[in-house]
Amino acid sequence: MPRSQRSQKTRTNEPIRVLFVAGFGPVVGDPGASRNLYCDVLGIPFEVADGGYHHTEALEGAKAFALWPLSQAAESCFGTDRWPPDVPVPQAWLEFDVEDVTSATEELTRRGYRLLVAARREPWGQTVTRFLSPEGLLLGVTHTPWMRGTSPK
Repeated sequence: MPRSQRSQKTRTNEPIRVLFVAGFGPVVGDPGASRNLYCDVLGIPFEVADGGYHHTEALEGAKAFALWPLSQAAESCFGTDRWPPDVPVPQAWLEFDVEDVTSATEELTRRGYRLLVAARREPWGQTVTRFLSPEGLLLGVTHTPWMRGTSPK
């Protein structure tokens, strides 16, 4: 291959440089159920634009972005590497570090959410409650010490 073609090919294959997570959110099929969870239960302060588009820039950005294999998510939630056929398979995961995981877990239970994991301390030091959102996201309310500067990872 001529040198000019090789150079051009190399340039077109250079990775895009991602700087940070600029936004993340579910696509909602049931706006009322989603507003209830994110606004009322989790207390996220949204602005509402035309058409009911709820958005905020008042939350800190993502501290982590990861490609979580379904087998590992299943292990975390159910203790097996297979996702149960009677539980919708999540298309994404999202975790909110909260002030008090125990209180958040109690509130989610009180409001009728089916918890997959309840205030469990993981081997890596994070405490997590996991459940599925109305959109099918695998949501976690967590306490992650190393992201708070209180404990090394």
